[in-house]
Amino acid sequence: MDDLDRKLLTLLSTEPRIGVLGASRRLGVARGTVQARIDRLVAAGVIADWAPRLDPEALGYPVTGFLTLEIRQGAGHDAVAEHLAAIPEVLEVCTITGVGDMWCRVVARSNADLQRVIDRVLADDRIVRSTTVIALATQIPHRVLPLLDAADAVP
Repeated sequence: MDDLDRKLLTLLSTEPRIGVLGASRRLGVARGTVQARIDRLVAAGVIADWAPRLDPEALGYPVTGFLTLEIRQGAGHDAVAEHLAAIPEVLEVCTITGVGDMWCRVVARSNADLQRVIDRVLADDRIVRSTTVIALATQIPHRVLPLLDAADAVP
């Protein structure tokens, strides 16, 4: 990844609707160069998605919770993940190390609704226990762009 790739990724991240022609004008390079760079970055998996970033709060889900799940030994993480994927309020699931086995980011319409979501998560008997924390505020939203600058600093 060179300086032009980093500038292109920064531009696409900060102005996702700019388009190839607008990016080529802003960066001062040919349209074909921008398109080739984008195609290469997509093929390499650097650009993972073109979908709009949706805000759960604006969709009516202002409560965010983080569940740490303990899975019954031998139950398998994939089967539990399949159960969790069927719950619309489950936004993200990771297998983790430490006290729990899986971590889930969930959203709800209210604290009372969060209990409904937790009950739905726990409806799978392969989940032994869960611990929940509720986010009070988001200090730094999910981000990846700072990694572009950090990549330069790595020898």
